[in-house]
Amino acid sequence: MNEQQLTKNIAKLRERVRRVAEKSQNANHPVQIVAVSKTRSAQDIRAAHACGLTNFGESYLQEALEKIHDLEDLPLIWHFIGPIQSNKTSGIATHFDWVHSVDRARVAERLNAQRPPGLEPLQVCLQVNISGEGSKSGVTLEDLPQLARRVHELPHLKLRGLMAIPAADAEPCRQRAAFRQMRHALAELRALVPDADTLSMGMSADMDAAILEGTTMLRVGTGIFGPRNR
Repeated sequence: MNEQQLTKNIAKLRERVRRVAEKSQNANHPVQIVAVSKTRSAQDIRAAHACGLTNFGESYLQEALEKIHDLEDLPLIWHFIGPIQSNKTSGIATHFDWVHSVDRARVAERLNAQRPPGLEPLQVCLQVNISGEGSKSGVTLEDLPQLARRVHELPHLKLRGLMAIPAADAEPCRQRAAFRQMRHALAELRALVPDADTLSMGMSADMDAAILEGTTMLRVGTGIFGPRNR
C-alpha cells in the first residue's frame, strides 16, 4: 500500500474514533491505535510509521522478529497480540514491549523469568475469553482474579489491564454487551491493581462498540492496511 493511501486510511480512522468517542460518557479519549501488522511487510510498517503510527501488533513470533530487526532504526513500540506457546516466551520477553494475550500463570512466569535484565518491565494484559468460545484462548471471568494476583506478584511484568476478542457478531447491541462486561471486569481488577488502566478491545469490525464501552487500545489491521493477502 502506498503512503498516500495509508495517510488517508489513518486520518479516516482517527476521525472515526474521535467522532464515536464523543457519543459516550464511557469512552476514553484519546484511544491508542495499535496497527495490526502481522503478515504485513517491514516496508508497510515503515510507511505507517511515516504517517504517524508507532504501535504495532504482531501474532507470529518468527515473522515479527525479522521485522523488529529490519526496523530497529525506528522508535517503534511492539505488541504481541497472538496466542502464546510456552516455547516462544523467550523471544517475546526479549523483543516486545507489550503482551496482550497472557492467559495462564505458566506463561506469565516464563515471560517474567526470561525478561532480560536492564529492560523495563513487560507491559501485560490478561486475555479474557469473554464469549466462552472453545476455539479461543483466554481466562474465564471466574478464574481471572487468581491469575491477576499471580501476575501482579511477578517483578518483571507490569499488569496493565485486560484484552478480549469477543465472538463475531454483526449486532451492535450484542457487541457492546461483551465489551461492557470487560469494562466491569477492569473496574473489579482495580481493587487488586489500582493503576490498571488498559482495555485492549475492538478491531476493524467492532471498533465503534468497543469505543463506546471504554476501550483504551484498538487493534486495527484492515482499517489501516487494507485486506490481508493471507
